[in-house]
Amino acid sequence: MTVLQAIVLGLVQGITEFLPISSTAHLRIVPALLGWSDPGAAYSAVIQLGTVAAVIIYFAKDLGRLLAAFFAGLKSRQPFATADSRLAWCVMLGTLPIGVAGLLLKKTIETTFRSLYVISFSLIVLALVLFVVERIAAHRRTLADVTVKDGVIVGLWQAVALIPGSSRSGTTITGALLQGFNREDAARFSFLLSIPATALAGVFELKHLLEAPERPVLMMAIGTAVSFASGLAAIAWLLKLLKTRGMLGFVIYRIALGGLLLALLTTGRLAP
Repeated sequence: MTVLQAIVLGLVQGITEFLPISSTAHLRIVPALLGWSDPGAAYSAVIQLGTVAAVIIYFAKDLGRLLAAFFAGLKSRQPFATADSRLAWCVMLGTLPIGVAGLLLKKTIETTFRSLYVISFSLIVLALVLFVVERIAAHRRTLADVTVKDGVIVGLWQAVALIPGSSRSGTTITGALLQGFNREDAARFSFLLSIPATALAGVFELKHLLEAPERPVLMMAIGTAVSFASGLAAIAWLLKLLKTRGMLGFVIYRIALGGLLLALLTTGRLAP
Protein backbone atom coordinates (compact mmCIF):
# COMPACT_ATOMS: atom_id res chain seq x y z
CA MET A 1 0.00 0.00 0.00
CA THR A 2 1.26 3.47 -0.90
CA VAL A 3 0.80 6.76 0.94
CA LEU A 4 -1.64 7.91 -1.76
CA GLN A 5 -3.73 4.77 -1.29
CA ALA A 6 -3.76 5.24 2.49
CA ILE A 7 -4.92 8.86 2.09
CA VAL A 8 -7.64 7.94 -0.41
CA LEU A 9 -8.91 5.08 1.75
CA GLY A 10 -8.86 7.34 4.82
CA LEU A 11 -10.96 9.92 2.98
CA VAL A 12 -13.37 7.25 1.82
CA GLN A 13 -13.72 5.88 5.36
CA GLY A 14 -14.20 9.28 6.98
CA ILE A 15 -16.73 10.57 4.49
CA THR A 16 -18.80 7.41 4.10
CA GLU A 17 -18.82 6.16 7.71
CA PHE A 18 -21.47 8.63 8.79
CA LEU A 19 -23.39 8.94 5.54
CA PRO A 20 -25.96 6.20 4.87
CA ILE A 21 -24.03 4.80 1.90
CA SER A 22 -21.75 2.21 3.58
CA SER A 23 -18.08 2.83 4.35
CA THR A 24 -17.27 -0.89 4.18
CA ALA A 25 -18.75 -1.10 0.69
CA HIS A 26 -16.80 1.92 -0.54
CA LEU A 27 -13.55 0.63 0.96
CA ARG A 28 -14.15 -2.49 -1.13
CA ILE A 29 -15.44 -0.71 -4.25
CA VAL A 30 -12.91 2.13 -4.61
CA PRO A 31 -9.80 -0.13 -4.67
CA ALA A 32 -11.56 -2.47 -7.11
CA LEU A 33 -12.40 0.37 -9.50
CA LEU A 34 -8.87 1.80 -9.26
CA GLY A 35 -7.22 -1.57 -9.75
CA TRP A 36 -5.79 -1.69 -6.22
CA SER A 37 -5.77 -4.78 -4.04
CA ASP A 38 -8.51 -5.16 -1.44
CA PRO A 39 -7.21 -3.58 1.82
CA GLY A 40 -9.08 -6.28 3.74
CA ALA A 41 -11.66 -6.24 6.50
CA ALA A 42 -8.98 -5.85 9.19
CA TYR A 43 -7.47 -2.69 7.68
CA SER A 44 -10.95 -1.25 7.12
CA ALA A 45 -11.85 -1.90 10.77
CA VAL A 46 -8.65 -0.33 12.09
CA ILE A 47 -8.97 2.97 10.22
CA GLN A 48 -12.50 3.19 11.62
CA LEU A 49 -10.76 4.22 14.85
CA GLY A 50 -10.24 7.60 13.22
CA THR A 51 -13.97 8.05 12.76
CA VAL A 52 -14.57 6.77 16.29
CA ALA A 53 -12.29 9.55 17.56
CA ALA A 54 -14.17 12.04 15.36
CA VAL A 55 -17.58 11.17 16.78
CA ILE A 56 -16.24 11.13 20.37
CA ILE A 57 -14.78 14.62 19.97
CA TYR A 58 -17.83 15.98 18.14
CA PHE A 59 -20.19 14.68 20.83
CA ALA A 60 -17.81 15.05 23.80
CA LYS A 61 -20.23 17.16 25.85
CA ASP A 62 -23.12 14.80 25.11
CA LEU A 63 -21.04 11.77 26.08
CA GLY A 64 -19.94 13.41 29.33
CA ARG A 65 -23.56 14.16 30.17
CA LEU A 66 -24.65 10.60 29.34
CA LEU A 67 -21.94 9.05 31.50
CA ALA A 68 -22.81 11.32 34.42
CA ALA A 69 -26.50 10.46 34.08
CA PHE A 70 -25.73 6.74 33.82
CA PHE A 71 -23.76 6.64 37.09
CA ALA A 72 -26.22 8.99 38.82
CA GLY A 73 -29.02 6.60 37.86
CA LEU A 74 -27.14 3.64 39.28
CA LYS A 75 -26.42 5.53 42.48
CA SER A 76 -30.06 6.55 42.96
CA ARG A 77 -31.27 3.08 41.90
CA GLN A 78 -33.34 4.73 39.17
CA PRO A 79 -31.33 3.84 36.07
CA PHE A 80 -34.00 4.94 33.58
CA ALA A 81 -35.26 8.04 35.35
CA THR A 82 -33.90 10.62 32.89
CA ALA A 83 -33.60 10.86 29.12
CA ASP A 84 -29.80 10.95 29.35
CA SER A 85 -29.58 7.84 31.51
CA ARG A 86 -31.99 6.00 29.20
CA LEU A 87 -29.95 7.03 26.15
CA ALA A 88 -26.78 5.76 27.83
CA TRP A 89 -28.46 2.39 28.39
CA CYS A 90 -29.72 2.43 24.80
CA VAL A 91 -26.17 2.80 23.50
CA MET A 92 -24.92 -0.09 25.64
CA LEU A 93 -27.82 -2.46 24.96
CA GLY A 94 -27.90 -1.49 21.30
CA THR A 95 -24.27 -2.61 20.93
CA LEU A 96 -24.95 -6.19 22.03
CA PRO A 97 -26.62 -7.49 18.83
CA ILE A 98 -23.83 -6.41 16.48
CA GLY A 99 -21.20 -7.63 18.94
CA VAL A 100 -22.70 -11.12 19.18
CA ALA A 101 -23.45 -11.38 15.46
CA GLY A 102 -19.99 -10.06 14.59
CA LEU A 103 -18.29 -12.79 16.59
CA LEU A 104 -20.53 -15.53 15.21
CA LEU A 105 -20.19 -14.40 11.58
CA LYS A 106 -16.59 -13.18 11.63
CA LYS A 107 -15.27 -15.55 8.93
CA THR A 108 -18.26 -14.98 6.67
CA ILE A 109 -17.95 -11.20 7.05
CA GLU A 110 -14.28 -11.30 6.05
CA THR A 111 -14.85 -13.57 3.03
CA THR A 112 -18.28 -14.21 1.49
CA PHE A 113 -19.87 -10.93 2.58
CA ARG A 114 -17.10 -8.93 0.85
CA SER A 115 -18.28 -10.09 -2.57
CA LEU A 116 -19.19 -7.16 -4.80
CA TYR A 117 -22.40 -9.00 -5.70
CA VAL A 118 -23.42 -8.97 -2.03
CA ILE A 119 -22.48 -5.30 -1.76
CA SER A 120 -24.43 -4.39 -4.93
CA PHE A 121 -27.64 -6.05 -3.80
CA SER A 122 -27.45 -4.71 -0.24
CA LEU A 123 -26.87 -1.16 -1.56
CA ILE A 124 -30.06 -1.39 -3.60
CA VAL A 125 -32.24 -3.31 -1.12
CA LEU A 126 -31.45 -1.08 1.86
CA ALA A 127 -31.96 2.00 -0.31
CA LEU A 128 -35.50 0.84 -1.05
CA VAL A 129 -36.10 0.06 2.63
CA LEU A 130 -34.84 3.51 3.65
CA PHE A 131 -37.05 5.16 1.02
CA VAL A 132 -40.18 3.40 2.29
CA VAL A 133 -39.39 3.94 5.96
CA GLU A 134 -38.78 7.66 5.53
CA ARG A 135 -42.13 8.00 3.79
CA ILE A 136 -44.11 6.21 6.51
CA ALA A 137 -42.15 7.46 9.55
CA ALA A 138 -43.73 9.97 11.93
CA HIS A 139 -40.59 12.16 12.32
CA ARG A 140 -41.95 13.50 15.62
CA ARG A 141 -39.95 11.96 18.44
CA THR A 142 -36.72 13.36 19.86
CA LEU A 143 -34.01 11.84 22.02
CA ALA A 144 -35.70 13.43 25.02
CA ASP A 145 -38.29 10.64 25.00
CA VAL A 146 -36.02 7.74 24.05
CA THR A 147 -36.74 4.38 25.69
CA VAL A 148 -34.67 1.27 26.32
CA LYS A 149 -36.89 -0.51 23.79
CA ASP A 150 -35.64 1.96 21.17
CA GLY A 151 -32.07 1.00 21.97
CA VAL A 152 -32.73 -2.71 21.51
CA ILE A 153 -34.63 -2.25 18.25
CA VAL A 154 -32.15 0.15 16.68
CA GLY A 155 -29.35 -2.10 17.93
CA LEU A 156 -30.86 -5.00 15.98
CA TRP A 157 -30.93 -2.79 12.90
CA GLN A 158 -27.25 -1.99 13.51
CA ALA A 159 -26.42 -5.71 13.34
CA VAL A 160 -27.70 -5.75 9.74
CA ALA A 161 -24.78 -3.46 8.90
CA LEU A 162 -22.45 -6.47 9.13
CA ILE A 163 -23.51 -7.07 5.53
CA PRO A 164 -21.27 -4.73 3.49
CA GLY A 165 -23.29 -2.28 1.46
CA SER A 166 -26.10 -1.98 3.99
CA SER A 167 -24.32 0.83 5.93
CA ARG A 168 -24.18 1.02 9.70
CA SER A 169 -25.42 4.59 9.74
CA GLY A 170 -27.99 3.70 7.09
CA THR A 171 -29.46 0.80 9.03
CA THR A 172 -29.50 2.58 12.40
CA ILE A 173 -30.97 5.78 10.98
CA THR A 174 -33.62 3.64 9.27
CA GLY A 175 -34.36 1.86 12.53
CA ALA A 176 -34.59 5.14 14.45
CA LEU A 177 -36.87 6.68 11.80
CA LEU A 178 -39.10 3.62 12.02
CA GLN A 179 -39.35 4.26 15.76
CA GLY A 180 -40.70 7.72 14.97
CA PHE A 181 -37.62 9.90 15.56
CA ASN A 182 -37.04 12.99 13.46
CA ARG A 183 -34.17 12.82 10.94
CA GLU A 184 -31.63 14.85 12.93
CA ASP A 185 -32.16 12.96 16.19
CA ALA A 186 -32.17 9.64 14.32
CA ALA A 187 -28.72 10.57 12.99
CA ARG A 188 -27.49 11.62 16.45
CA PHE A 189 -28.76 8.33 17.86
CA SER A 190 -26.91 6.52 15.07
CA PHE A 191 -23.64 8.37 15.70
CA LEU A 192 -23.68 7.72 19.45
CA LEU A 193 -24.55 4.07 18.90
CA SER A 194 -21.59 3.71 16.54
CA ILE A 195 -18.95 4.45 19.18
CA PRO A 196 -18.76 1.15 21.13
CA ALA A 197 -19.25 -1.13 18.11
CA THR A 198 -16.70 0.50 15.80
CA ALA A 199 -14.19 1.07 18.61
CA LEU A 200 -14.29 -2.57 19.71
CA ALA A 201 -14.05 -3.82 16.10
CA GLY A 202 -11.08 -1.55 15.41
CA VAL A 203 -9.17 -2.52 18.56
CA PHE A 204 -9.87 -6.22 17.94
CA GLU A 205 -8.54 -6.08 14.37
CA LEU A 206 -5.62 -3.80 15.33
CA LYS A 207 -4.37 -6.53 17.66
CA HIS A 208 -4.40 -9.06 14.83
CA LEU A 209 -2.73 -6.72 12.36
CA LEU A 210 0.07 -5.88 14.79
CA GLU A 211 0.68 -9.60 15.34
CA ALA A 212 0.95 -10.25 11.58
CA PRO A 213 4.39 -10.73 9.91
CA GLU A 214 3.86 -7.59 7.80
CA ARG A 215 2.50 -4.65 9.79
CA PRO A 216 1.53 -1.59 7.71
CA VAL A 217 1.73 0.65 10.79
CA LEU A 218 2.52 3.86 8.89
CA MET A 219 -0.24 3.29 6.35
CA MET A 220 -2.72 2.52 9.14
CA ALA A 221 -1.70 5.70 10.94
CA ILE A 222 -2.13 7.82 7.80
CA GLY A 223 -5.47 6.27 6.95
CA THR A 224 -6.72 6.69 10.52
CA ALA A 225 -5.65 10.35 10.70
CA VAL A 226 -7.30 11.21 7.39
CA SER A 227 -10.49 9.36 8.35
CA PHE A 228 -10.60 11.36 11.59
CA ALA A 229 -10.45 14.75 9.84
CA SER A 230 -12.88 13.85 7.07
CA GLY A 231 -15.19 12.14 9.57
CA LEU A 232 -15.57 15.35 11.60
CA ALA A 233 -16.55 17.21 8.45
CA ALA A 234 -19.02 14.49 7.42
CA ILE A 235 -20.81 14.54 10.80
CA ALA A 236 -21.27 18.30 10.75
CA TRP A 237 -22.45 18.28 7.13
CA LEU A 238 -24.99 15.49 7.57
CA LEU A 239 -26.56 16.97 10.70
CA LYS A 240 -26.90 20.33 8.94
CA LEU A 241 -28.39 18.66 5.85
CA LEU A 242 -31.00 16.68 7.79
CA LYS A 243 -32.41 19.84 9.36
CA THR A 244 -33.88 20.82 6.01
CA ARG A 245 -33.74 17.82 3.67
CA GLY A 246 -34.57 14.14 3.63
CA MET A 247 -32.70 11.01 2.55
CA LEU A 248 -33.81 10.83 -1.08
CA GLY A 249 -30.41 11.86 -2.42
CA PHE A 250 -28.72 8.99 -0.60
CA VAL A 251 -31.39 6.56 -1.81
CA ILE A 252 -30.77 7.56 -5.43
CA TYR A 253 -26.99 7.35 -4.98
CA ARG A 254 -27.17 3.86 -3.46
CA ILE A 255 -29.41 2.53 -6.22
CA ALA A 256 -27.25 4.10 -8.94
CA LEU A 257 -24.03 2.73 -7.43
CA GLY A 258 -25.50 -0.72 -6.89
CA GLY A 259 -26.82 -0.79 -10.45
CA LEU A 260 -23.47 0.33 -11.87
CA LEU A 261 -21.63 -2.37 -9.95
CA LEU A 262 -24.01 -5.07 -11.15
CA ALA A 263 -23.56 -3.89 -14.73
CA LEU A 264 -19.76 -3.98 -14.43
CA LEU A 265 -19.86 -7.39 -12.76
CA THR A 266 -22.21 -9.02 -15.24
CA THR A 267 -20.21 -7.70 -18.22
CA GLY A 268 -16.95 -8.97 -16.71
CA ARG A 269 -15.40 -5.53 -16.42
CA LEU A 270 -15.09 -5.92 -12.66
CA ALA A 271 -14.09 -9.02 -10.68
CA PRO A 272 -16.45 -10.00 -7.85
